[in-house]
Amino acid sequence: MFRPINQQEIKKIVVKVGTRLLTYKTGKLNLGIMEKLVRELADLKNQDKDIILVSSGAVGAGIGKLGLKKKPVSIQEKQAVAAVGQGILIQFYEKLFAEYGHIVAQVLLTREDIENRGRYLNSRNTLLHLFKFGAIPIINENDTISTEEIEFGDNDKLSALVSTLVDADLLILLTDIDGLYTANPRLDPSAKYIPLVEEISPELKSVAGATAEIMAKGGMITKLEAAEIATSAGIDMVIADGHEENILKRILSGEPTGTFFCAQGGHLRSRKRWIAFAQKVKGTITIDQGAEKALKIQGKSLLPIGIIQVSGDFARGETVGIYSPQGYEIARGLVNYSARELKQIMGCKTMEINNILGYACEEEVVHRDNLVLCG
Repeated sequence: MFRPINQQEIKKIVVKVGTRLLTYKTGKLNLGIMEKLVRELADLKNQDKDIILVSSGAVGAGIGKLGLKKKPVSIQEKQAVAAVGQGILIQFYEKLFAEYGHIVAQVLLTREDIENRGRYLNSRNTLLHLFKFGAIPIINENDTISTEEIEFGDNDKLSALVSTLVDADLLILLTDIDGLYTANPRLDPSAKYIPLVEEISPELKSVAGATAEIMAKGGMITKLEAAEIATSAGIDMVIADGHEENILKRILSGEPTGTFFCAQGGHLRSRKRWIAFAQKVKGTITIDQGAEKALKIQGKSLLPIGIIQVSGDFARGETVGIYSPQGYEIARGLVNYSARELKQIMGCKTMEINNILGYACEEEVVHRDNLVLCG
């Protein structure tokens, strides 16, 4: 049942390690886990794999260093604790990797680095050049300056976006549980282990609950959201227990450990990945069946005549979700008109735009080159 991994075909690997794995309940770093993780990553690097480590633990490390009894609540406290912890974290990684002869590079990202097209490309180029130089990028959210990132702040989604950024072959999420279950196995003894996920359904999402642990930000639901991003971009993903010995080697050898999420289709082009996953959806457009067919089957652009409803407050150039009459998201793309303008021209023919608005920006509401189908 478990889908085998062909190690020879896997070149770029993104590994994410969570706070619960890296820190004790006291908040101090678990050096034994860090040493084991670094040894495994160094061994993969010795096999000429391109490795990216997305590491949580900055706030936890700061908590331990400052002797705090609990996670800070205010944004300002979180930023200060992260500023202390980030230096500690990278210092340990640098020391550990150096013992195996490898160079690391710290890369701090914010959501804006992913959403802004220019910064997205700069981030991609930086990471690809680090591969070229043989360095191992260690990535974290820049919690010290980005208030929204801390509130949003799960590295599961960040690791999935990084995977799409570099067109990775495999994403591995290491956590403190051995995979996905039908319920929380710590609370429900009848919970059943799920070794393989071929499609992420709404029912599957319903089994994942938010975490309540003091140090962690995410939970299984954020891992499923990461899986949606990665698999939709043509990237396989595995959730596995980071406590297990030689876990990365076992995953890459095809051993049925953890939960394997199957990639859906081929890899999208860089620009399409950016549109599909890196952008915040600022509003929605509901279209009729004729427009749905034109997008999905005929590969055409979205025209105003097929729009039946516009929701949200978005500007030209922002990302919108495009929904079927039944309420399913079928695509998303960069829109050529604002929400206010679209409400005036929806349902109209293209030739009528100029008469209604007094000008015409584009014939298409969303051009097919700026549109990505969902699923």
